[in-house]
Amino acid sequence: MSFSAFADLLDDLYFTNSNLAKAAILSDYLRRTPDPDRGWALAAIGGTLSFDLFKRNLVKTLMEERMDPYLFELSRHYVGEMSETVALAWPQSEDPVRLNRLPDLHEVIAEFTARDKAGIRDYLITLLDNMSPPQRWALLKLGTRGLRIGMSARTVKKTLANMADVDVGVIEALWHGITPPYASLFAWIDGDTEMPDISNVLTYSPVMLAHPIDEEKDLAGLTPGTHQAEWKWDGIRVQVAGMNGDARIYSRTGDDISHSFPDLAKTVNWDAVIDGELLVRRADPAESTGAAGMVIGSFNDLQQRLGKKKPSAALMKRLPAHLIAYDILSEDGRSYRDEALDTRRKKLETFIALRDPGHYSISDRLDWTTVDDLRGLRQEAADSGGLKEGLMIKRRDAAYVSGRPKHAWYKWKRDPFLLDAVLMYAQRGTGKRSSFYSDFTFGLWANVDGEDALLPIGKAYFGFTDEELKQLDKWVRSHKLARYGPVQEVDKALVFEVAFDSAQQSKRHKSGYALRFPRINRIRWDKPAHEADRLDIMPTLVGQ
Repeated sequence: MSFSAFADLLDDLYFTNSNLAKAAILSDYLRRTPDPDRGWALAAIGGTLSFDLFKRNLVKTLMEERMDPYLFELSRHYVGEMSETVALAWPQSEDPVRLNRLPDLHEVIAEFTARDKAGIRDYLITLLDNMSPPQRWALLKLGTRGLRIGMSARTVKKTLANMADVDVGVIEALWHGITPPYASLFAWIDGDTEMPDISNVLTYSPVMLAHPIDEEKDLAGLTPGTHQAEWKWDGIRVQVAGMNGDARIYSRTGDDISHSFPDLAKTVNWDAVIDGELLVRRADPAESTGAAGMVIGSFNDLQQRLGKKKPSAALMKRLPAHLIAYDILSEDGRSYRDEALDTRRKKLETFIALRDPGHYSISDRLDWTTVDDLRGLRQEAADSGGLKEGLMIKRRDAAYVSGRPKHAWYKWKRDPFLLDAVLMYAQRGTGKRSSFYSDFTFGLWANVDGEDALLPIGKAYFGFTDEELKQLDKWVRSHKLARYGPVQEVDKALVFEVAFDSAQQSKRHKSGYALRFPRINRIRWDKPAHEADRLDIMPTLVGQ
């Protein structure tokens, strides 16, 4: 089926608000579109494409060759998104290559993946010259894996489950064990063959997630007999899986991050799937050197390992990977997902007891009797120097269910830190926010060369309502100062109460500090800017 049908699909999904309506549109497309086009479309929408057809920088270069770069940059910031800008403003080549028809989706993918760098450039120009703006937008989003149409992977899986008349959990179990263009999946959905067998495939299993606890409604129903409490460590949630001598470390979204933690991956000499928190250990200055003198490191320590394609031996020795195990999903081919947490816990204790304590430990079950005990444990987490985010509270009879089942697991995080900071700069958002100033840089007062000045401490683009966004946009437009490309400087007169999870020293920031997960907690229309916090407060927050 022609690429135009794929472009029409994306256009329909983008301008449809209802999830049910989106699901109906996608289902109709998948039923009437032949293989392999429907499989590649599903991968693009579901976020499982593992390659780029071309780079964003190539798109930008091609436009700047055809359009004044300054005008293009202004247009991009006005529209709010590069792919849409190029789709609308693409100038025809002087002597374009004309196609008799647009290729099918699978032909586009095959052609790009078969070409060298120069060939990719030529083919991209040819396609853009022969496409309408919506088709160009679809191509650019497909090629750079930047597709955002308001349809979550969960909704995509539910659509497939409805087509196959099965529970969405069945699709969840299959999803990471099969690859695009999903010929075997659609053959099963169409009733032409049996369900794909992934029993011998090492793959990611969708994780179970927690709901934030509602202190007024949920705490009263907790007892030590029905719920267990554990620390919520401040690392990254992972799944360590082994099968037939192969090993994988998956992030909570299913990305394979084994290459960043080969020291942990090489210890996997078993067939099992373990759910846990990935952290690092570091030397404890108060103890002797060597493995015995190492303690769990902070998230800042872990960040030194994240994203490393090939960590050095020195880095792995200084900050070795460590898994705090929360749960066991399967072992030696037997699934434990349907077992109660208490049962899985006993299996996990036996399993972890046989592992290297330098790389593995088990999440402690915390002693508690009353809700006040839980409050005390939560405060202990808050006083842990940033190592623990709070508590996890889990039903002891709960099965392991992917997604976020109600009333099974709760997370009770420590309260965020708060600062009063002054708005310094604003920038337009992207996508549906492209018409509004929605990205805000804020700072704290500091003594600079004997005078008070604001130094940037962070940037936030969420935490406010749609109505507050309109008010902020109006305020920025009426308080403009200098402009630096897409960045608008404003009067130093508006105060934000900024919430954040932790602070760290940073050489990359002029203030010397960076905030983790900053968001706007309140807009302090009532507070004079000179009463905002000073940078002097930051040393007391680092490491908390």
